[in-house]
Amino acid sequence: MDLMEMYQSMTIVAKAVAFVLIIMSMWSLGVGIERFFTYNQARNQSKLYAPQVAKHLKEGRLKEAIALSGKKEFRYSHLAKVVLAGLQEYQFQQESGQGMSREDIMDTVRRAIQRASALTASDLKKGVAALATIGSTAPFVGLLGTVVGVINAFQGIGASGSAGIGAVSVGISEALVETALGLVVAIPAVWIYNYLTARIEYFNVEMDNSSSELVDYFIKKTV
Repeated sequence: MDLMEMYQSMTIVAKAVAFVLIIMSMWSLGVGIERFFTYNQARNQSKLYAPQVAKHLKEGRLKEAIALSGKKEFRYSHLAKVVLAGLQEYQFQQESGQGMSREDIMDTVRRAIQRASALTASDLKKGVAALATIGSTAPFVGLLGTVVGVINAFQGIGASGSAGIGAVSVGISEALVETALGLVVAIPAVWIYNYLTARIEYFNVEMDNSSSELVDYFIKKTV
């Protein structure tokens, strides 16, 4: 029997399990493709952004650095989002004229950067948790379909009164297709999840380093 014949001979429950696994597979591939595009854009845009903003800050052009950070061409850059938050908060404190001490200004800037880093990290993780869920549950969903298929196979044997290997093998092979399908869905999902998690950790390190460098720049500037 080919796969189409097996599918046609499945019960409604087994077909429903196969349909759920197909949806899970499409979901994981969709998330993987979308995140891969987003992360590549973030990496490429940050590589272009970092030297430009560093040049503006080195020359003391704060407004130009803020304008650069807010450009649409850097909308995917995780570094631009974090640096922009720090620059805007620092500019606001400098122009507000509230007479805050240098330590208070640095504290507010750090908090603004931390909030921006947390929001950016959360945005980078969007959809990744679904991959972990799919990778961990797909084998069990497939196993459910297998169990249902085995039950139906033995019910068929009991109804026909034949217990030969020929009567059992077809039903068991149909049932095991569900387990195989569950593994086919789970394995790529786990691979994609691990890859994206490693990229997120790298982005977090970059944001932490940029935040520290920006705070150090402000401290030197206010001395």
